Amino acid sequence: MINYDTFKQVELKVAKIFEAERVEGSEKLIKLRISLGVEERQIVAGIGLKYNPEDLIGKNIIVVYNLEPRKLMGLESNGMLLAASNEGDGPILLTTMEDILPGSNIN
Repeated sequence: MINYDTFKQVELKVAKIFEAERVEGSEKLIKLRISLGVEERQIVAGIGLKYNPEDLIGKNIIVVYNLEPRKLMGLESNGMLLAASNEGDGPILLTTMEDILPGSNIN
Protein backbone atom coordinates (compact mmCIF):
# COMPACT_ATOMS: atom_id res chain seq x y z
CA MET A 1 0.00 0.00 0.00
CA ILE A 2 1.16 3.53 -0.74
CA ASN A 3 -0.26 6.62 0.86
CA TYR A 4 -2.20 9.27 -1.04
CA ASP A 5 0.67 11.79 -0.95
CA THR A 6 2.91 9.27 -2.72
CA PHE A 7 0.23 8.50 -5.32
CA LYS A 8 -0.27 12.24 -6.04
CA GLN A 9 3.34 12.36 -7.28
CA VAL A 10 2.53 10.14 -10.28
CA GLU A 11 1.65 12.18 -13.39
CA LEU A 12 -0.50 10.34 -15.93
CA LYS A 13 -1.10 11.91 -19.35
CA VAL A 14 -2.68 11.09 -22.68
CA ALA A 15 -0.20 10.58 -25.52
CA LYS A 16 -0.71 9.94 -29.24
CA ILE A 17 1.57 7.48 -31.02
CA PHE A 18 2.91 8.91 -34.28
CA GLU A 19 5.73 6.45 -35.00
CA ALA A 20 6.35 2.82 -34.03
CA GLU A 21 8.96 0.24 -34.97
CA ARG A 22 10.29 -3.04 -33.65
CA VAL A 23 13.55 -2.94 -31.71
CA GLU A 24 16.18 -4.93 -33.59
CA GLY A 25 17.16 -8.08 -31.71
CA SER A 26 13.99 -8.23 -29.60
CA GLU A 27 10.68 -9.99 -30.21
CA LYS A 28 8.89 -8.06 -27.45
CA LEU A 29 10.16 -4.49 -27.62
CA ILE A 30 8.64 -1.74 -29.76
CA LYS A 31 10.08 1.76 -29.93
CA LEU A 32 7.32 4.37 -29.92
CA ARG A 33 7.50 8.08 -30.70
CA ILE A 34 4.67 9.84 -28.90
CA SER A 35 3.21 13.32 -28.84
CA LEU A 36 2.30 14.93 -25.54
CA GLY A 37 0.99 18.08 -27.18
CA VAL A 38 3.89 20.51 -26.76
CA GLU A 39 6.48 17.75 -26.36
CA GLU A 40 7.52 14.56 -28.15
CA ARG A 41 9.15 11.57 -26.45
CA GLN A 42 10.41 8.09 -27.11
CA ILE A 43 9.09 5.13 -25.11
CA VAL A 44 10.30 1.55 -25.43
CA ALA A 45 7.61 -0.95 -24.48
CA GLY A 46 7.35 -4.74 -24.27
CA ILE A 47 4.20 -5.05 -26.36
CA GLY A 48 5.61 -6.59 -29.54
CA LEU A 49 4.16 -10.08 -29.05
CA LYS A 50 0.64 -8.62 -28.98
CA TYR A 51 0.81 -5.62 -31.33
CA ASN A 52 2.23 -4.83 -34.76
CA PRO A 53 3.92 -1.42 -34.89
CA GLU A 54 1.89 -0.22 -37.89
CA ASP A 55 -1.38 -0.85 -36.00
CA LEU A 56 -0.33 1.50 -33.18
CA ILE A 57 0.05 4.68 -35.24
CA GLY A 58 -2.58 7.28 -34.29
CA LYS A 59 -3.65 5.52 -31.08
CA ASN A 60 -4.13 7.46 -27.86
CA ILE A 61 -2.43 5.79 -24.90
CA ILE A 62 -1.99 6.56 -21.22
CA VAL A 63 1.58 7.16 -20.03
CA VAL A 64 3.38 7.75 -16.76
CA TYR A 65 4.82 11.15 -17.60
CA ASN A 66 7.20 11.81 -14.72
CA LEU A 67 9.00 8.45 -14.58
CA GLU A 68 12.78 8.64 -14.60
CA PRO A 69 14.23 7.70 -18.05
CA ARG A 70 15.60 4.18 -18.43
CA LYS A 71 17.66 2.37 -21.07
CA LEU A 72 16.29 -0.80 -22.67
CA MET A 73 18.57 -2.58 -25.16
CA GLY A 74 20.58 0.64 -25.47
CA LEU A 75 17.53 2.82 -26.22
CA GLU A 76 16.28 5.49 -23.85
CA SER A 77 12.68 5.09 -22.73
CA ASN A 78 11.29 8.35 -21.40
CA GLY A 79 8.06 7.32 -19.72
CA MET A 80 5.96 4.18 -19.47
CA LEU A 81 2.72 3.25 -21.17
CA LEU A 82 -0.05 1.64 -19.16
CA ALA A 83 -1.36 -1.79 -20.11
CA ALA A 84 -3.44 -4.48 -18.46
CA SER A 85 -3.29 -8.22 -18.99
CA ASN A 86 -5.34 -11.33 -18.62
CA GLU A 87 -3.22 -14.27 -17.60
CA GLY A 88 -1.61 -15.65 -20.74
CA ASP A 89 -3.04 -12.94 -23.02
CA GLY A 90 -0.18 -10.48 -22.97
CA PRO A 91 -0.52 -6.72 -22.55
CA ILE A 92 -3.65 -4.83 -23.57
CA LEU A 93 -3.04 -1.11 -24.06
CA LEU A 94 -5.08 1.32 -22.00
CA THR A 95 -6.54 3.90 -24.36
CA THR A 96 -9.21 6.59 -24.38
CA MET A 97 -12.76 5.97 -25.60
CA GLU A 98 -12.94 9.41 -27.19
CA ASP A 99 -10.35 11.52 -28.96
CA ILE A 100 -8.63 13.85 -26.53
CA LEU A 101 -5.71 16.24 -26.95
CA PRO A 102 -2.26 14.72 -26.43
CA GLY A 103 -0.77 15.97 -23.17
CA SER A 104 -4.12 16.04 -21.36
CA ASN A 105 -3.80 15.18 -17.68
CA ILE A 106 -5.44 12.09 -16.25
CA ASN A 107 -7.22 13.11 -13.06
